[in-house]
Amino acid sequence: MEDIEIIALYWARNEDAITRTAEKYGRFCGSIARNVLQNPEDAEECVNDTWLSAWNSIPPRQPENLAAFLARLTRNRAIDRWRAQRSEKRGGGSVALALEELSEVLPGGEEPARRLEQQELIRSLNRFLAALPETERNVFLCRYWYLDGIAAISASFGFSGSKVKSMLHRTRKKLRQALQKEGLL
Repeated sequence: MEDIEIIALYWARNEDAITRTAEKYGRFCGSIARNVLQNPEDAEECVNDTWLSAWNSIPPRQPENLAAFLARLTRNRAIDRWRAQRSEKRGGGSVALALEELSEVLPGGEEPARRLEQQELIRSLNRFLAALPETERNVFLCRYWYLDGIAAISASFGFSGSKVKSMLHRTRKKLRQALQKEGLL
C-alpha cells in the first residue's frame, strides 16, 4: 500500500491505518528502537507507542514523508524511554556514546529563549548534511540519527571500524567548523 493511501486511512480515522503502517514500517521502526534501547521487548513497546503517536498526530498533521515521520516518532520515543531507564540505573552503552560524541559539537540547552537559535541550528545542520558527499552523509546519519553502532555501520558500508570512526571524527570536525563559521558555536 502506498504512503498516501495509508495517510488517507489515518485522516478517515480508519483503524486499518495502524495495521498497514505496521506491515510496511514495522521492521524499519523496530530497527531504530532496538538500536537505541538494546532490548527487544522495550523496542516492541516503543514501536507500539509510535503507532499510537501517529494515530494521534495524523490528523491534524499531514506528513510529506511517512517513513521519515515514523522514524522521527520512533527515535524520539526510544530516546525518551532510554533516558527514563538511564535515570533509574546509571549505565553505559552505545546510545550514550553516540549522543556524547555529538554533544561535543552541538550547543545544548532547552531554555525557551534558545528556540530561535535551535531553529537556526537545524537549518545549519540541514545545509551541512546536504553539502556532504553521499557516503559521508549516510554514515553520519546512521550513527547520529539511527544510532547504529560502529560495527553495524562498518558492515553496511563495507568499511573497517577504524575507517568509520575516522570518517565520523572528520565529519564532526567539519560540522564544528561550519557551526563556528555561522556563529552558532
